[in-house]
Amino acid sequence: MTHTSSSAQPLLLTNVRPVAFAAAPAGGPLDILVGTDGCIAAVGSGLPVPAGVRQINGKGTWISPGWIDLHAHVWRGGTDVSIDPAQCGLACGVTTIVDAGSAGEASFAGFREFIIEKSRERVLAFLNIGSIGLVACSRVSELIDVRSIDIDRTIACVNAHRDVIVGIKVRSSGSISGTWGLTALKIAKKVGKLTNLPLMVHVGEPPPLYDEVLDVVGPGDVITHCFNGKAGGSLNDDELIELAKRCANEGVRLDIGHGAASFSFRTAELAIQRGLLPFSISTDLHVRSLERGVWDLATTMSKLLELGMPFEAMVNAVTSGPASVVGLPTQVRLEAGTKAEFTLFDLVDGRLDVVDAMGARATLRRIVEPRWAVLGAEALAASRLQPPPHEAPNFTCIHCGGAQKP
Repeated sequence: MTHTSSSAQPLLLTNVRPVAFAAAPAGGPLDILVGTDGCIAAVGSGLPVPAGVRQINGKGTWISPGWIDLHAHVWRGGTDVSIDPAQCGLACGVTTIVDAGSAGEASFAGFREFIIEKSRERVLAFLNIGSIGLVACSRVSELIDVRSIDIDRTIACVNAHRDVIVGIKVRSSGSISGTWGLTALKIAKKVGKLTNLPLMVHVGEPPPLYDEVLDVVGPGDVITHCFNGKAGGSLNDDELIELAKRCANEGVRLDIGHGAASFSFRTAELAIQRGLLPFSISTDLHVRSLERGVWDLATTMSKLLELGMPFEAMVNAVTSGPASVVGLPTQVRLEAGTKAEFTLFDLVDGRLDVVDAMGARATLRRIVEPRWAVLGAEALAASRLQPPPHEAPNFTCIHCGGAQKP
């Protein structure tokens, strides 16, 4: 995250309701005073207003630790699918973006120099096990054969960038790795063990099958696109859901990773009804998904809420859950001396027509609306992205997320 300059003004947030904090004063809405050093100076009700303070009246809005999007693609200019971090970050209430394998070892230094170090948001990354990463995402696979992976160079890249690389990413599906089956996944798992980092595994079209992937991953690893609706690669029966529940109870993290081709209302509803909640909610935002039904993290959160995910579990899935994956504090406390990093948001009644990645439609009746992103003593207005609606329900390829040909 680019360091913001020290604010000349303290910041006073009034009338806000905490959620997803490890500890917060009991009672009604609170006031939070942030000093010019970016740290909380005081928390309480009816705090005095210091001279020269910037005051924001939350009007009863919720305040949580800063939102984390665990799966996005922001190596803009380095891949043909990535977007600018500013398109899915602070302006949408997200303070931390985790890039999910856009860069492999061959291009990670450039990703760091031109994106990570220049972004206002904190940008962390899963390093792609394929050396070229997603340079030509759905056109040229990063996992053509064994020559696509250089284990020694990948480990060296991790060691050179451990402050921002938080895991290893592998796309484990037939449309990417062809007949490799589990080989690429097993290599990625080995590299994860050698570097002491978790895996993020993309599941989709077999081979391998979803249950085969679950046999390889372990506690701390992430299954992204966990509720995709693809035949053979989805949680589409009770037996597989029970297997996924056992793995989740043992520490495997299930991540939404909505994307243009990887989230099904039907699959998610079936899993949630059977007690399988996602560990984290993420967008898989890229150029093909941004305006094709995903839009932003708040809309994705709203979809899970509509499907039956409890409110506090939903908030934890964009705060403490992903924080535990990437090594950020999970027990964020509202107390003096803590660095201020918050998202202020409302939960409003309304009607919003949305689609999943399969083209199925739904109407949201409770909508998460981000209002402010707070970094230190700086507060930036935030809102949901609302692109124009699309007429056709099936506007993407269910395999790659690309536009369907007429």
